[in-house]
Order: sequence, then C-alpha cells, then structure tokens
Amino acid sequence: MLSNKKKYIVNGNSGIKAQQIQFADQKQEFNKRPTKIGRRSLSRSISQSSTDSYSSAASYTDSSDDETSPRDKQQKNSKGNSDFCVKNIKQAEFGRREIEIAEQEMPALMALRKRAQGEKPLAGAKIVGCTHITAQTAVLMETLGALGAQCRWAACNIYSTLNEVAAALAESGFPVFAWKGESEDDFWWCIDRCVNVEGWQPNMILDDGGDLTHWIYKKYPNMFKKIKGIVEESVTGVHRLYQLSKAGKLCVPAMNVNDSVTKQKFDNLYCCRESILDGLKRTTDMMFGGKQVVVCGYGEVGKGCCAALKAMGSIVYVTEIDPICALQACMDGFRLVKLNEVIRQVDIVITCTGNKNVVTREHLDRMKNSCIVCNMGHSNTEIDVASLRTPELTWERVRSQVDHVIWPDGKRIVLLAEGRLLNLSCSTVPTFVLSITATTQALALIELYNAPEGRYKQDVYLLPKKMDEYVASLHLPTFDAHLTELTDEQAKYLGLNKNGPFKPNYYRY
Repeated sequence: MLSNKKKYIVNGNSGIKAQQIQFADQKQEFNKRPTKIGRRSLSRSISQSSTDSYSSAASYTDSSDDETSPRDKQQKNSKGNSDFCVKNIKQAEFGRREIEIAEQEMPALMALRKRAQGEKPLAGAKIVGCTHITAQTAVLMETLGALGAQCRWAACNIYSTLNEVAAALAESGFPVFAWKGESEDDFWWCIDRCVNVEGWQPNMILDDGGDLTHWIYKKYPNMFKKIKGIVEESVTGVHRLYQLSKAGKLCVPAMNVNDSVTKQKFDNLYCCRESILDGLKRTTDMMFGGKQVVVCGYGEVGKGCCAALKAMGSIVYVTEIDPICALQACMDGFRLVKLNEVIRQVDIVITCTGNKNVVTREHLDRMKNSCIVCNMGHSNTEIDVASLRTPELTWERVRSQVDHVIWPDGKRIVLLAEGRLLNLSCSTVPTFVLSITATTQALALIELYNAPEGRYKQDVYLLPKKMDEYVASLHLPTFDAHLTELTDEQAKYLGLNKNGPFKPNYYRY
C-alpha cells in the first residue's frame, strides 16, 4: 500500500568512438520567459539528460514553498554579492550544515584539498560546471576553489538541486544558478547565466549529461578557442562526446570519467545496490520479501539492484541483450527472461539499460494492478512515459514523485519519478561513493588543465589506470586498510613498478 579529486597522473588512452551525432531539438529559446504556470510545469524536458532526475528527497524545503520564481527575486548574500540565482539565500545556514556532514564521508576530496591547496594546481582555471547540485557536489566545488579555480555552476537536471545547498554555495561566493523544480526555460537560462558573463570566460568544462557542452557549441562556439578541455561524467554526455569526435566536431580534448574503473565499479554498482531499496521504500513503503521483480539490464547498475533485492527475499528476473552479462546473471542465480514472459505477474519493473523504450505502452497495458514501475538507468527514455499521457488514462498524484496511472477498467500502476532516476529523485545516495567519483573528476580537471600542449589531441580519452589507483588509495584509510607491498623480487617477476599501475588497461575488474 502507498502512504500519503603539481600533477599526479600520466597520459590517457584514446577511447572508442561512437556512430553519429544527435542532439535534442530545443523547442523553446532560453530567453522566452514563460508564465509562472509554465515554470512549474512537469512536462518532459527537451533535453534527455536535463530531465534525468537526480533530486534528493532530503531537501530541506520543497520547490513549492514559494510561488515566486527565483528569476523574479532580487537577492544578495551577506557580502552584498548578487551574482547568483537560487530559491532562497536565507536557507544557506541549513545547506552549510549538510555540506559539513558530507565532508565527513568524502575523505579523498578532503585529502586532495589538504595536499594540493598549497600548490594550487588549478590556479587560473575558470571552470564552468553543470552537474547535480547536492551537498556532495558542493564539497567538490569548494575543493576546486581551494585548489585555485574560479567556478560558475548550473544544475544538469531540473529536479536535482538541493535548494539549501545552492544557497550555501551562493553565500560562500560561488555564482550558482539553480533551484529544484526549474522549468525547461529556466534550465537553459541558468546555463546561459553561467556561460554568458561579461569579463569572464571559462577555460575548462565539467559536465554531466552534455547539455552545457552542447549549449556552448550552439551559442558561443568561439569560447572553445580558450577552453583546454572537457570532463564528462555521464553515459549520455560521453556518448555525445564520442559522436562529436566521430563527426570531427570535437575541438578540445575530453576526459571520459563515466567509463573509469572508479566510476563503473563503485558509483554504478555499490551506489545502486544501496539506493534502490531506499528509493522504493520511501515512495511505496513496500515489503520486498516474496515480491516478484524484473530488472531490465545486468550491467553494473543492474547487478547492484539485483543483489540488493535478492538479499531482501525478492524473486528476481533479469532481461539482457548481451550474452556475457546474461551468463553472469544466470551464474549469479537469476532467471533470464524476456520482458513479455513475466510482465503480467511481476510486482516491480526496474529499468537499468540506458536505452530507450525498454518498457513500452504494450508492456504497461499488460501489467497487473498496482505494479510499480521505475527507472535506475541514466535516461528518462527507458520507460515510454509519453505514451501514458493520453485522454483515456487518468494521472493521480499520490505524493512528490509518485503517481498512479489509472486505466478505464480501474487498473492502476504506480509510476515513480515520472520514469526518471529513482534513487536520486526519491531518496539519496551514499556520500562515500560520490566521493570516489568526485575525486576522479577533480583529478581529471587537474590533468587536462596542466597537461603540456600536444599531450592530448581533440579526442575523447579514458582515464589513466594510475589515476584510478590513486583515487582508490585515497579512500582506503577510511577502513583502516593496509595494502600489501610487492618485494623487489616479486615486482620483477610480474614486470611491474612497485608503485603501480598494477593492472594493464585492458584488465576488467
């Protein structure tokens, strides 16, 4: 039932390129001001990555607390600075407390801040960022600032921002343009406010989803003459970069953080293993024991979800297109099926593929009454939510990010976060895991900014193995962990440097 991360690393390797380039058509220009109703619309975003929700249910205040758009407010921080746009600057104190809590669970970033702030490896860097603005991201931003960078920031997602954290960053002097519940127009306006500012031009990009990179390419292409590189975290953003590279349109080097070991094997796996249950429990209050669940996709995200649900006593089915991942699922004790085979009987459907139309209207029509449908993949295209916006179906809001979709015969499904990311739309994620990803992002920025001319060409690069190992080593002291060191004889026998890297680039952990 429902209730109401001086240089530390070496050259990277060129990555695999993709096929073609496609960007979502923008149906609205950023400078067309909508009505207040338009700003509060929950319509599907023109940018897939911008609507892949990463918002936290733990936000101190909901975006509905104040009907006035932040764009219509005149706000200043305690120093009289007004170069920001947040929901309510008065929430800064609460946001600062959240950031202080997050710092305790982000040891590598704090260690990096302490070790490198004297050298200021990012002195002169002007970083424009478009990521999820949470307490964990705030720790990253303040670390970049401590290392010498100037930053301007927008949210990569219309539902991802913690308003009190954005206020705390604005109070600390960071030009932040973001609030939870932005409209599509607000989203692009905020990005433009970060990029289009007199007397300030970025020389580095930190992106999550590719919207910031796309906006600069479209509106301010001349800026790339001074930009040294792009660091991209997400599946969608990396795919867009490979498309640009394939088309010969990528004019600066780019670092692919998404496919780094420290992202794939930690953020994707362990984060989802813990947060899937949190998201489902907060939204539905359901018991998992005995429930039949189908998980679409058995990559790292799917593996994490399946392990968590199995441990709670759920009967878990898996769908896969890759025979290797499929065999892994079978040997992990899960039954491999086609979605059509189990769609009528399962209690929960979870998508983890990063693909589109994994769950179609036909599947939705065949689901049993009260089936819970949600997405843990990156994009909101996995579930065909658009097909549910038809006159014969009734939408009933149960609580924030929870909807009943009711059929004419009375059957209803429970749709979570409108098909966007469940864990960070409806709950939170483990801060420690985000520390690993954020440290990797920081080190990638340091490498690209300090790399001598010619080291990186106009291509997409995978992170050096040495960087991944360094990030991991910074987190080990948290567990009082003690690494074994190779003897000279052992290192010679294996043909390794005693200080690493310890695995070849092709090694799969």
